[in-house]
Amino acid sequence: MSRRSGILEFAVLGLLRESPMHGYELRKRLNTSLGVFRAFSYGTLYPCLKTLVANGWLIEEPGNTQEDALAAPLAGRRAKIVYRLTAEGKEHFEELLSQTGPDAYEDEHFAARFAFFGQTSRDVRMRVLEGRRSRLEERLEKMRASLARTRERLDDYTLELQRHGMESVEREVRWLNELIESERAGRDLRGSASGGPAQQDTTTGSTGGLPRRGEAPRTDTPDDTAT
Repeated sequence: MSRRSGILEFAVLGLLRESPMHGYELRKRLNTSLGVFRAFSYGTLYPCLKTLVANGWLIEEPGNTQEDALAAPLAGRRAKIVYRLTAEGKEHFEELLSQTGPDAYEDEHFAARFAFFGQTSRDVRMRVLEGRRSRLEERLEKMRASLARTRERLDDYTLELQRHGMESVEREVRWLNELIESERAGRDLRGSASGGPAQQDTTTGSTGGLPRRGEAPRTDTPDDTAT
């Protein structure tokens, strides 16, 4: 399984943990709530869903709304299939939530993981945030070293582009520092004391799972799985 397909499976399981959905609803939520999936097709989503069903983590059910029942015969097609998380699927998702390995610090995977921080325990959130910060600090150090070596050979526009990239990484490091400080103080993202998982808006039309306080840098990249 590729890293990108693994991220998609994680996100699908996380969204279906909230409530059962059919494919169109899932695609809409992935596009609007999780920025890392802004560009992908049904040709990417449905093979993922079939894999999750085959693994026993999802089950397929016929749509049971009146709208689905009426629309299918009129359009000459089957009613929409609703996907529901199984007990095994929930257990598997919780296992994925507990993982804090290096993949969780990478750009796309971190964005997806962060979107489900509201379902993640505080100690795991801390490890992921600290790992992400360490990864970016390493990246920043390499960028600074590279700029110092090549500064004299770069034209003004290339130099400005590199500075812009460094500033973006520096901004995310500052944002991570604020989040880590809040977690250590036992505060959720709205600043109130809380011993449970941080609460955040991951619904359609939200900020893509990112906290509204402060502006987090974009970690998503164009999706090369779109068909």
